[in-house]
Amino acid sequence: MNKKETLVYGRGKYIDDIKLPGMLYMNIYRSPYAHAKIKNIQGGLNSNEFKGYYKSSVGEMAELSGNSGDRAKFLEPALAIDEVKYYGQPIAAVFSEDRYDSEDLLNSINVDFEPMESVSSIDSALGKGDISEYTMAKYELGKKFDEKAAEHDIILEDSFFNERVIGNSIETRGCIADYRDGVLTFYVSTQSVHSVKGGLINTLNLDKDHIRVIQADTGGAFGSKGAFYPEYLIAAYASMKYKKPVKWIETRSEYLSAAYAGRGVKSHARIYAKNNGKITGLEAKIYVDAGAYDAGAGVFSPYFIGFQVTGPYRIENVYVESSSIITNKSPLGPYRGAGRPEASFIMERMIDLLADKLKKDPADLRLLNASDEPFTSPTGQKIEEATRPFLKKALDKFDYYNVSKNNKAGISFFVLIPASKPGDSARIQVKNGKINVFLGGDTHGQGHEFFARNIIYEILGVDRELVTLENGDTSLLDMGVGAWGSRSAIAGGSALTVVCEKLKDQVIQKHGVYNTDNLLNGDYDISEFYKIDFDVYSLNANMITSYIKDGKVRVRGWYSYYDLGKILDISNVTGQIEGGTLQGIGQVLSESLRYSEDGQMAISSIEEAGLLNAENIPENFYIYCYDGGSKVPSHAKGLGESPTIGTPSALARSIELITGKRIRETPIKPDYFY
Repeated sequence: MNKKETLVYGRGKYIDDIKLPGMLYMNIYRSPYAHAKIKNIQGGLNSNEFKGYYKSSVGEMAELSGNSGDRAKFLEPALAIDEVKYYGQPIAAVFSEDRYDSEDLLNSINVDFEPMESVSSIDSALGKGDISEYTMAKYELGKKFDEKAAEHDIILEDSFFNERVIGNSIETRGCIADYRDGVLTFYVSTQSVHSVKGGLINTLNLDKDHIRVIQADTGGAFGSKGAFYPEYLIAAYASMKYKKPVKWIETRSEYLSAAYAGRGVKSHARIYAKNNGKITGLEAKIYVDAGAYDAGAGVFSPYFIGFQVTGPYRIENVYVESSSIITNKSPLGPYRGAGRPEASFIMERMIDLLADKLKKDPADLRLLNASDEPFTSPTGQKIEEATRPFLKKALDKFDYYNVSKNNKAGISFFVLIPASKPGDSARIQVKNGKINVFLGGDTHGQGHEFFARNIIYEILGVDRELVTLENGDTSLLDMGVGAWGSRSAIAGGSALTVVCEKLKDQVIQKHGVYNTDNLLNGDYDISEFYKIDFDVYSLNANMITSYIKDGKVRVRGWYSYYDLGKILDISNVTGQIEGGTLQGIGQVLSESLRYSEDGQMAISSIEEAGLLNAENIPENFYIYCYDGGSKVPSHAKGLGESPTIGTPSALARSIELITGKRIRETPIKPDYFY
């Protein structure tokens, strides 16, 4: 039975469905303060015994910037040592063979706190004067220029803010650590078993051959399950200590307070332009809310946002200062898009501002500032395709000039930079007339099994029903990266394509001819890590029309024109687009993590976090795809994050055309419509 049927009919096996003999249930005593000294701890497993620090595997992203600084001083202890720096930080752990007894044992923990002043926001940190104390990383991109260099007629500037948002999948985080006979078997809900294994190796000093990580069925992720967390380390240590399996399943309120959230970006931009709308210069200051510790994204995000802030537009003079700011919140992590939506929001909103100032059509200004040839931006972003011809095609597909006559249409134009490097792995195992597939990027609801089956059918001619995509298991595929950053079809699909071709060659070598009978009657096992050392950029465009009814925003039409390269499975495409669209709409209308002035978490449920429901689905989707070619074996380009990049700025524009009131923040504040 395929994964779709397994999960829809309730036959999946999630972390909380796994029960092992003698298993202990772990609960975490968490900080009730955003910032406090710990004068004394009594009870449970705490830092008096276990002083382990953890390094998230997501932190490897920070090295791409080439300026990650002294990251060691920002690492988080698995259990708080001497002080807590965010509400919900783990302080101690308790264990019992009964789940409810374990919860009750939390009352046995006694901690003597001395509350300290907290920094609850970027603005709070900036108001302290010497910002260096609150800076985790800082970058300068492009080159400083004076006003004369950017020959201009007008200067416009504005400020923007995207509140923190977290990927609220139905299943929260969870794991089971089972240490026996010198081997740690670790079951986890994850986007990458290899990322989790890397984290365990880095922190437990176990030999890599003594750690096996197995992915359970995973109920959604959106970035938050791509990392290594302190709770994983605590569970593993406890299993090694007590010689019993240890299960941890968090509550929703724990997830909201302690899991990695994304966005949280404040920016100020200034553009120099001619009266005809040509942008001659861009300056930007970008501040990223990194939270209290470095989990990778906090160091990497300011660089990544600044790197791509000009998007698909050719602007000769660009200078960006981009910093990550330490606050008393949980560490920053990736949320679907992970820096791409934040960068696009800055540039697209500034172009709309310029259009209003000059009383010109925003589409015409985008065309004017696009390029008829490939170019490299002053920040170093290489755009390998002419952007103006693509945008013209998108506007034609949308019938923009006609639609916008009678509708408040917002548009956005952006470059998707997928996380294609360093490639990924795949394995095919043929036995007993069936094919088992393993991918280095673990599916967590995207439907990887569909494109895997299509690739195998196309190359090997094998009936799709004979193909099964297995969950991640480091003992069955010893190398891999993960599923995030719009990379699965590019990296995983390419690795699988290469393995299929090698398998076909093996059958020909053995039988002199290839056919499916010779394949399925044999016994084959081939794996490959396909290396990708280049970026697989793609151009994309969105248009949105909306209206307001009974005080609520409704999306009438959602339009996309995306360069997907070769489409491996159309159901994947539509599913990814529709789901990502709702997340983009949610960011604009309602979704956020809110904190009090003293850093306390102000929400405790999915509803309070602002998740949308069915009434917010666009009335009409108009999905147009384009194959601009791709250099990887799968011939695919990225998709997963595109709707969350293009939707916020396009929807914001559509709404402000209706209300006449500028939108600078997401989500829109409740008093915006009054």
